[in-house]
Amino acid sequence: MYIGFVLAIFCAFAALGSGVGYRLGLWHFSIGFQILKWSVFLSGATLVVLLVAMFFIQSKTRMDSFVGFVGLIICLVMVYVPYSWKKTLDAHPYIHDITTDTLNPPSFVAVGELRTAEHHSIVYDGLEVAEQQKKAYPDLKTLFLDVQPASVLVEAIDVLLTMGLEIVSSDADSGRIEATATTLLFGFKDDVVVRIVENEAGGVSIDMRSKSRVGKSDLGQNAKRIRQFMENLTLRIAKG
Repeated sequence: MYIGFVLAIFCAFAALGSGVGYRLGLWHFSIGFQILKWSVFLSGATLVVLLVAMFFIQSKTRMDSFVGFVGLIICLVMVYVPYSWKKTLDAHPYIHDITTDTLNPPSFVAVGELRTAEHHSIVYDGLEVAEQQKKAYPDLKTLFLDVQPASVLVEAIDVLLTMGLEIVSSDADSGRIEATATTLLFGFKDDVVVRIVENEAGGVSIDMRSKSRVGKSDLGQNAKRIRQFMENLTLRIAKG
């Protein structure tokens, strides 16, 4: 029982350490994934051991039961969270460059200086990716608003900050905002660019692009981020 509890704690710390080690530059994110994978496997085995102990060991004290129960909860979380990630991964295409305008996607400028040779290029991934995006996220389109560009720029920056992104640059003359989102565990970074252009009708056309720096799949996070930004900006403009 107690051995199982100690193993559960060890697995939890190993899982957290997999991301922390990558953030600190101790290993590549692929090594972190391996640590995370094996901690999940060990959690699954520990879960079985704890279940057997809980149900078949008769002479256990209240403290034994409590320790075993806590160990079970830790193992269940350790197994469920990666399982949910895998389900999300399988439900989305293996793409990581998402935009509302696939024919003329917004271009990164300042973000290019933050990316290294190990990162994906800031160049758009192309028509093949665009076709996959249209099938997976057909709702992502240019947003049209009947407002002035200058006011939208300010509101857009505020929305990005509210969403937890770090503003990299903003240019009122070109109507471009660049920002970066950082994930919690591994600290993976996705860069976004918002393009605000005055259209012929006197309003503005707003496009957004979100691209991961590393990895093949983004688990749908770039599309989710664009969707959230557009919805929040539309609500903010409507209220203002």
